[in-house]
Amino acid sequence: MPLLAVLGSVVALGIGTSFGKQLFPQVGALGTTALRVGFSALILLLIWRPWRWTTTRADARSLVRYGMALGCMNLMFYQSLQTIPFGVAVAIEFSGPLAVAFFTSRRAIDYLWIAFAIVGLGLLLPLGHDVTRLDPVGVMFALGAAVFWAAYILFGKKVGHLHAGHSVALGLTMAAVTVVPFGVWHAGSALLQPGILLFGLGVAAVSSAIPISLEMVALKRLTPAAFGVMASMEPAVAALMGVLVLDEHLSGLQWLAIGLVMSAAAGSAATAKPDTHRGPADEIVQ
Repeated sequence: MPLLAVLGSVVALGIGTSFGKQLFPQVGALGTTALRVGFSALILLLIWRPWRWTTTRADARSLVRYGMALGCMNLMFYQSLQTIPFGVAVAIEFSGPLAVAFFTSRRAIDYLWIAFAIVGLGLLLPLGHDVTRLDPVGVMFALGAAVFWAAYILFGKKVGHLHAGHSVALGLTMAAVTVVPFGVWHAGSALLQPGILLFGLGVAAVSSAIPISLEMVALKRLTPAAFGVMASMEPAVAALMGVLVLDEHLSGLQWLAIGLVMSAAAGSAATAKPDTHRGPADEIVQ
């Protein structure tokens, strides 16, 4: 059951993001981000009611940084989806958490996972070979999302002592405060169309509320290493969703690159040393 919960979480996230991309013609990437993050924050506020817990001034500052990093990560990621395939964007974005894992460890086995990640990203990035296959601007946005994902993890450690529902609900609220103004500026009144609002609510539920709920079920029964290995499937699931929902077909070389990034993520998670300072909020993947 916990393994199926992680799989369900990854698939739900992929489905939600794939359908979210279909809003681009109506409200653009910025408007889609605003709908997804805004409704996700509202859903989690209603579920967790974080006002039940006391928030110190120091925790509030940490939550602001945590939420802003999460919001900027979503902005950059959805911007990248305008010009590069979903699966490729996720694989590039994975370089963020991989970098955090690698820079905090110096064991010999970690250099193998570093090599896998470097080769995989080298095959994906337009560094002099098949430059026309991937849009450089889209790649830069995906790399920006990776940087903010790394920042989100580091800032998340500062709120790891809080209840997961407390930190995630308030973090997503801060993320919404960060990104919604961009969506309103870009899409304006188009965001208020009933059909757009309903679709955005569905995307938020499938890509945030359902995955987080399933992950919390899984984390009660899985070690962080097992959870990380399972979560490393995300680039492949994203690529499959891209094929099935968005008709984004990848080359054999791009599939190989995604496989290498997944191997790096799974290997890093499987061989990671236990972190005794981790809290429940650290384990929730956004």
